Amino acid sequence: MRKIVAGLFISLDGVTEAPDQWHFPYFDDAMGARVDALTARSDTMLVGRKTYQEFAAFWPTAEMEMAEHMNGAPKLVVSRTLDTVDAWQNSTLVEGDDPIETLRKLKEGPGKDISVVGSSTLVRSLLRAKVLDELHLLVHPIAVCHGARLFDDGETVPLELISVTPFGTGVLHTVYRPAE
Repeated sequence: MRKIVAGLFISLDGVTEAPDQWHFPYFDDAMGARVDALTARSDTMLVGRKTYQEFAAFWPTAEMEMAEHMNGAPKLVVSRTLDTVDAWQNSTLVEGDDPIETLRKLKEGPGKDISVVGSSTLVRSLLRAKVLDELHLLVHPIAVCHGARLFDDGETVPLELISVTPFGTGVLHTVYRPAE
């Protein structure tokens, strides 16, 4: 059975928005290796509308090492407002009246993990629906103090800590799963 696994860069105060503005001073080879290992476990990306639109505006013309993977990987897009997702190759809109049920069925099919990239709103929804199997947080030693946070004022989401790995830059790689 496939897992749905999310990986996010997050600040101490819970901000996940615009990590390109605060994350890079903490990036090192150890973190890169961990991100690469997480990416290697998956064969499909899952994104929400906002992340899809941001990525579709950047990756198709990007000329960096990671572009080949980002553009070539199959992408599933969860959106209530988009009619098409043809701005970025290999993208498919998650069909059906209930995207959560569609994702549950996809988990039962063949393949590697399904990796949620960015998309904190989607991650929250998946956690609350108990569809997300693992949450990987790369917790950065910085309080950003502005921007969208992973958790909002919604319902409580109990999690169980699976592992913690510290990096030399002060970043912690924490892995959680939904608490039973």
